[in-house]
Amino acid sequence: MMTELRFHKMQGAGNDFIVIDNRKYAFSLDQIIRFTPKLCDRKFGIGADGILVLQQPQRDDVDFTMIYRNADGSDAGMCGNGARCLVQYAHEIGFNATQTFNVHDNVYEAEVHPDGLVSIHFPVHVIPEKKVLEGRTFIKADAATEHLVTFFDKKPELENEEHLVQLGSSIRYHKTVDPPGSNVNFVFPENESSIQLQTYERGVEDLTLACGTGALASAIATHFHQGASTQHASYSVHVKGGTLKASFDFNADTNTYHQLILTGPAHFVFEGTISI
Repeated sequence: MMTELRFHKMQGAGNDFIVIDNRKYAFSLDQIIRFTPKLCDRKFGIGADGILVLQQPQRDDVDFTMIYRNADGSDAGMCGNGARCLVQYAHEIGFNATQTFNVHDNVYEAEVHPDGLVSIHFPVHVIPEKKVLEGRTFIKADAATEHLVTFFDKKPELENEEHLVQLGSSIRYHKTVDPPGSNVNFVFPENESSIQLQTYERGVEDLTLACGTGALASAIATHFHQGASTQHASYSVHVKGGTLKASFDFNADTNTYHQLILTGPAHFVFEGTISI
């Protein structure tokens, strides 16, 4: 039986998503997984990096539950840019400017600011860890989902996208991180509080215009890489799709990063109906 599905297309710094209010449809998770690759296909579907689903709250202390699936239907864990878009969407359909939602077992707080930017507060603690993979040093910094970060000394290295894709695809399933695999981030530090970032995203299997959790992970890894000891830090993260702000607190005694906040834009692109 065909279902006429109403959707919104949104993007956050170029990371694009299909947004569905599943309170109207009550699709099961298996159904969502099954139709996600078709809807995200850029030739035969709507086209997106992934799908965002607003669900009835699965627990008493949240306004709603967020489901996010990569373009191939796999579980991405948390998606920072997607979360900002879903929060903006929820606000548009009647939710407050301040919201709480859960992704799996984690509860997130969010605010839609008057200037249209959206902030997500991450309830996670990150302890960076150095790894040497294929002769290259990476910093593992899992900001609510798996991330590896490596640094380039020269800006043109970050612009050689063919090389980045090759390196990202080889590292993303490396035996030391698989399962479940990892996103791979390539960083050029501009100064003490500004970085340029390209991310090879697991599940998309390519570079994307932005990655929210990758921005947080890369900012944390930069602070760690620089040997900084400041108790609070904020970074401007420049991605191909725009600029994100990543901030956090640092506990030098435990080498732990916490109070993670990701801020950035979330925009509607179009809305429509598709038969599934």
